[in-house]
Amino acid sequence: MSFEKITESDSNYDNLEKKSVNRLLEIINLEDQTVAISVKKVIPKIKKLIDKIIYQLDNGGRLFYIGSGTSGRLGVVDASECPPTFGVSTGLIVGIIAGGDKAIRKSIENAEDDLKQGWKDLLKHNINSKDFVIGIAASGTTPYVIGALEKCNKKQIQTGCITCNTGSPISLITKYPVEVLVGPEVITGSSRMKAGTAQKLVLNMISSTIMIKLGRIKGNKMIDMQLSNEKLINRGTLMLMNSLQISKNKASILLKKHKSVRKAIKNYNDGI
Repeated sequence: MSFEKITESDSNYDNLEKKSVNRLLEIINLEDQTVAISVKKVIPKIKKLIDKIIYQLDNGGRLFYIGSGTSGRLGVVDASECPPTFGVSTGLIVGIIAGGDKAIRKSIENAEDDLKQGWKDLLKHNINSKDFVIGIAASGTTPYVIGALEKCNKKQIQTGCITCNTGSPISLITKYPVEVLVGPEVITGSSRMKAGTAQKLVLNMISSTIMIKLGRIKGNKMIDMQLSNEKLINRGTLMLMNSLQISKNKASILLKKHKSVRKAIKNYNDGI
């Protein structure tokens, strides 16, 4: 089945090299402003995807992102930020990129063209039917991702995708597709721009909403964050001061003792 690759269509702008720096910035910014609107249009699809992911995680499953190039890197970044931000294990949300960790910093030639490697990479994590796999591909045609998702389907593993073309192969093989149509890039085919921004926005929505619904946020505070540096220790201290109405010194002592904002609040309220 043929479809139009909007992500590869010609830019609405030409002679970019002749434009001033200021004009280029205006053009890029103008195009970027359309991305959030495009994401808004698919919120119902994102909700459906998230509802199913929460169900899987509540029943002992994990969430996997799989992609190549920019798409893969965005998935890895989102997954890697969940443990320090929400205090979850590193295995709950996993980012996989074609070519492995080396591909995060440097492009690995032909890694995305291997139809079988994506599934092999998932197998390294003992992927099973409790899990949920999101394929990320701006074009919706990446063999590495498609092969992995097709194999997941055969193994009754739930799948979704984030793409920026409609009716693409990746959308057709997943039960929970999210298609954010951002239109042509300012630089023709450079999907790290608007398409990448759209994917990042959707990933933010997915992981943040999931963590909120899994109880990892209290009010609007990251009470399960890892206290890994001075900034976060100070933030945790302030959380305790405001939540428990106590002095900075007492909050600091509590945090040092319990090494967790959540535990400090619970033990304080329990009189421990």
